[in-house]
Amino acid sequence: MDAVLRFSPALSDWVSHNLHQGCAPANVIEAMRAQDMPPEAAKAIVDAFVFALRTGSPLPIDSVTIAPPYQYEPPRLPPGTSIRTTDRLVRVAARAAQPAMAVLDDVFNAQECEELIALARPRLAPSTTVDPLSGRDLVGEQRSSLGMFFRLRENAFIAKLDRRVSELMNLPVENGEGLQVLYYPAGTQSMPHFDFLVPSNEANKASLARSGQRVSTLVSYLNEVEEGGETVFPECGWSVSPRRGSAVYFEYYNSLGQVDPASLHAGAPVLRGEKWVATKWMRQRRFVAAGEASDG
Repeated sequence: MDAVLRFSPALSDWVSHNLHQGCAPANVIEAMRAQDMPPEAAKAIVDAFVFALRTGSPLPIDSVTIAPPYQYEPPRLPPGTSIRTTDRLVRVAARAAQPAMAVLDDVFNAQECEELIALARPRLAPSTTVDPLSGRDLVGEQRSSLGMFFRLRENAFIAKLDRRVSELMNLPVENGEGLQVLYYPAGTQSMPHFDFLVPSNEANKASLARSGQRVSTLVSYLNEVEEGGETVFPECGWSVSPRRGSAVYFEYYNSLGQVDPASLHAGAPVLRGEKWVATKWMRQRRFVAAGEASDG
């Protein structure tokens, strides 16, 4: 059962001010402990503020809800050192339990990577992120890449990749959002973020109602990066180097309806060369885009 921890609005202002000034959350917690606040309470309050800032949710004013810790369940990713799909044997290079994640080799071959890049390149546009409060797509500092989306099964080639990826992720093709290709020139990056949706605006609420929560992600690397561009998981200390044809898979939603804060991830700056990735997000049920829902 969730517990509610109450505190003064003055403390809320103090925590918010210090975090906005760039103080490390650990230092804010330590300062609260120095004022005789129990360490569990100090950590719960600061964690709630950090989560709100990362997701664009409203900041706590005088209370935070303390939910039970995320319960890890058997991963959806099939077990074993390799995974057989309809048309490919994908090797599992590494696995982790918390968060549930894996590094996969040979997801796409070199020709498929080149074809994806060639098809995506003329359709690239500045990447956007969803403003957490308004739900509008904004071009901003959170992600400095260029990107585009393929429609699900847009053509025979994309349909083949959609099927392979869905078999790897162990969910129906229909649950997948359209494959997204992102291009990161030298100097670009993506800041730490979550892939699950937070119902902090009407657009996210509507998307969750149509298709359910995102449950897992597969980020596939389409080229060799000269330097930088790692996918970093700061909560667990993992860093995955981009190698053409390989991918990193991770999960963040369980059968209890919890989302995993340890799935926080970022794209490190590309220091030399460029980076191309293809991302697939899977939903709880069939993905229905906003326009598709309106047409129906």
